[in-house]
Amino acid sequence: MPVGIFRVCLVVITAIVNHPLLFPRENGTVPENTEEIIQKMKEREESLRLEQLRLEQEIADQEATQKTLEKAAEVVEESKEEKVRWDMWTALSMIIFLLIELWRQDFQEGIWQDTGGEEDDMAVLGKAFKGVAFPDKAVLASFYEKRILGTTGDMARMREMVEGFADDLLEALRSVCNRDADMEVEDCMGVGSMYENWRVRKPFVCDLIVPFAPPEPYCFRSQTWCSGNSFPPDEQGYGTIKVCRANEDVTGCICDKTKLGEDMLCLLHSQANTTRPSSEMEDLLCFKNTQYLDADQVMKWFQIAVTKAWNRISHKYEFDLCFSLLDSPGALKIKFKSGKSIAFNLTPVVQYENSDVYFISHFPRSSLAADLPSSTHWFLTFAVYERRFIQLVSKTLPANACHVSCLQILSFLHGKQCSLTGPSGLTNYHLKTVMLHLLQARPSQDWAPEKLEARLQDMLKFLEKCLHEKKLYHFFIGNGKVPAELGFPIIFQRAEPLNLFRPFVLRRAVYRKTVDTFHEMLRNTSALINEYTVHIPLAHANGIHKESL
Repeated sequence: MPVGIFRVCLVVITAIVNHPLLFPRENGTVPENTEEIIQKMKEREESLRLEQLRLEQEIADQEATQKTLEKAAEVVEESKEEKVRWDMWTALSMIIFLLIELWRQDFQEGIWQDTGGEEDDMAVLGKAFKGVAFPDKAVLASFYEKRILGTTGDMARMREMVEGFADDLLEALRSVCNRDADMEVEDCMGVGSMYENWRVRKPFVCDLIVPFAPPEPYCFRSQTWCSGNSFPPDEQGYGTIKVCRANEDVTGCICDKTKLGEDMLCLLHSQANTTRPSSEMEDLLCFKNTQYLDADQVMKWFQIAVTKAWNRISHKYEFDLCFSLLDSPGALKIKFKSGKSIAFNLTPVVQYENSDVYFISHFPRSSLAADLPSSTHWFLTFAVYERRFIQLVSKTLPANACHVSCLQILSFLHGKQCSLTGPSGLTNYHLKTVMLHLLQARPSQDWAPEKLEARLQDMLKFLEKCLHEKKLYHFFIGNGKVPAELGFPIIFQRAEPLNLFRPFVLRRAVYRKTVDTFHEMLRNTSALINEYTVHIPLAHANGIHKESL
């Protein structure tokens, strides 16, 4: 025990003796002052403070981020709820739209029979008919006999002469064309008023269409506005024609739509089967750098070919042939040495698939006709089916039916009025469309010859109604009641009805002029008809009426 205490005391004494502050050594590194230590302590404190601020800032940022994420989650949740509500409204709107569309289509389908089902439907005259003195049956019969019937024989002789010359001209055209490179021209067909026997205005003009096809191994692939792809409203009634190889897939190979690698080869299309260079495609009358048939190029080729053909056969005829109108590339005129002339239109067309619908390269201009969207857009003509429909319905009508007489009188009145007050937006095609609608809507017995006056008034009332509504639908497009005997393509029956008066909506000045001309024609009807009518006693007129009909 005493030894332990002694050792502790020794250790304490040793520690005290060796303390540097009590007995500083000569070699010691004791600081001369405490300022340096204090400065280092301040620097350390400052660094700790900055570190604390940094950590606090990071914590604040993390909290802000967390709040932002929470708000974003709330917004997403709200948007999901809003989207659900919006989807419900969208679905409801679509259902309402579909119901309206179905109702509208049903209503338009009903147009074909609503236009004249009951006598009472057409009995209400519009404002334009108030105060109009309409000619009676005797006056109309006398007028028709004096002014209309006399032209029938002239039309028949002219048709025969023009058709014979056109066949000879096209035969010469085939002989001057290169069969391996030029288009192949088929026989011409007569269409329009001259071949439907209702043309009344002179000069008489025959309308002939000439189908043509590309040389082998090429063919035409057509696409219309109602074939499934979306067309803007101003392109309805048009289509495009693509020049393809006969063995080329309609839908096209994937090699045309995808860039193949340099070491990859399409097994379906060899190098020998590739599309012709652009210069050769232009030789096929296509628009520059495309495969689409160009209507302007076609008309230039056709004019040159007709000129060459005429030079080959001109020595056989004792008349001259020339192009008569600059704005109608297919308009030709035969000039006799006596000074007389005969005009006719020879227009190239392309057949739509295997039907008698044709893409026409040029349509005669009218004040209502709009310019083509481009030279690769072709208008479709249903003239062949229109002629067949008139012939088919005529077989079911009474003898000497008045449908053609009504159209002839209406065409005469409109032509005379336009010669007095200037052209309007109405054309003879619009008048014929009115007759076609009424032919389908009214029973056969309503077209008996003694009902000429009533049916003529019906056509005028129907036309007035269409002008008021700015709606006159194409007879064939969208008409599901076309007789099956015609073999009319179903794609056009199921298409949206085409409004021939749609340009009136956009061109108000033309519409106003057309309406004014129509009203003026109604007021002048009696005067225009009486001018060409022999004034005879009523009893005698009735006798003439019975004999002529």
